[in-house]
Amino acid sequence: MSVAAAIKGRDAVFELGCLPLSCGKELANARLAYRVFGELNAERSNLVLFPSSYGAWPEDIDWVVGPILDPLRWCVLLVSQFGNGRSSSPSNAAMGVAEQGWVIHHADNVAAQKRLIQEVFGVERLALIYGWSMGAQQAYHWAALEPQAVERICCLCGTARTTPHNRLFLLSLRQALTSDPAWDGEQFRATPEQGLRSFALIYASWAASQAYYRQGLHEALGYTSVDDYVERSWLPAYRRHDPRDLLAMLDTWLANDLGAAALGRITARTMVIAGSHDLYFPPDDCAAEAACIPGARFERLESVLGHRAGNPRDAPYEQAMIRAALERLLMD
Repeated sequence: MSVAAAIKGRDAVFELGCLPLSCGKELANARLAYRVFGELNAERSNLVLFPSSYGAWPEDIDWVVGPILDPLRWCVLLVSQFGNGRSSSPSNAAMGVAEQGWVIHHADNVAAQKRLIQEVFGVERLALIYGWSMGAQQAYHWAALEPQAVERICCLCGTARTTPHNRLFLLSLRQALTSDPAWDGEQFRATPEQGLRSFALIYASWAASQAYYRQGLHEALGYTSVDDYVERSWLPAYRRHDPRDLLAMLDTWLANDLGAAALGRITARTMVIAGSHDLYFPPDDCAAEAACIPGARFERLESVLGHRAGNPRDAPYEQAMIRAALERLLMD
């Protein structure tokens, strides 16, 4: 297979049927949307799972295939988590949000993804799970809940348990959406325009570091001010989503809760990479969790990109640092 062919992803949907969820609900006609790069080898030993991050669609994060994950070496499986608008979500399925008792847990994502890799790919053990942010949360859950099915995990800028400080960030986002007049206490009666604007403002203030703005890196991208940056970059990124999906993914993130005992049961070879200026998942939080995992490596990625240091689409230095760290993990 040529490099060009390997990097061209192939989209598909896995039909799960009726899926029982951890919250006690049953998701009828559950679906997982996924994109595949490269090919499985004859031994079926090169499958890499790449779970999606918050609000990310495949086209937002599949740049990783090539610069970091070699599709000639690996078969890369990029799976959309429940709630992101591509897999089963409030916007496209008979599924509500927490106000109706619907909360997707990462254990639900893991259970569905396990069926996908077994039933579609015939794979019992993943070579690697590579995850950023909410993708890292899923990687931790996979390794803790299905230890025999995971050889390695690489967790970038994410934690296995949502910390109190991170929880405040998520609650502020949820409050921004549900304070909009379009919200009636259970659903949105119209597009929450003011809520989405507040949501984008909060996200922009957390995702990039103080140093990022102090150095004017947003201006280097062509934005005239932070106001312009939010208006033309951050607001469109969230306005494209159904607001119920945004709430569903927030509720999954809020429910993220693997303790030290669960981390201690992880047997996968583990690399934890923290961004030096990440306001969501600061290095101290990531290092504390890495210390609970037998044999885990912890590395600090020096970058003013903040949380986005773990998803450096247009940042060659950060890409090179992540690629080098991943190679150290793969040599184990």
